[in-house]
Amino acid sequence: MRICELHNKQVINTCDCKILGCVADVEFNECTGCIKSLIVPGPGKFCSFLGRDSEYCIPWKCIRQIGEDIILVEVQEEHCLKKL
Repeated sequence: MRICELHNKQVINTCDCKILGCVADVEFNECTGCIKSLIVPGPGKFCSFLGRDSEYCIPWKCIRQIGEDIILVEVQEEHCLKKL
């Protein structure tokens, strides 16, 4: 699988069955070349009209399964939501 193929996949949290969004970026370790986490844009400020001020940074170890259309993750939302 190529990294660009991750952009079309929705990320779903199996803890609460909530759709977090689609993968926007990937964070990787410069020394090892291993993927550290997936970056998913956070919820919009006001009906998504005013942009976003946070993003989900989902550690690779929290990914449970990658399918054709979705990525299942198991995370506590408050632990992976980062302010920009």
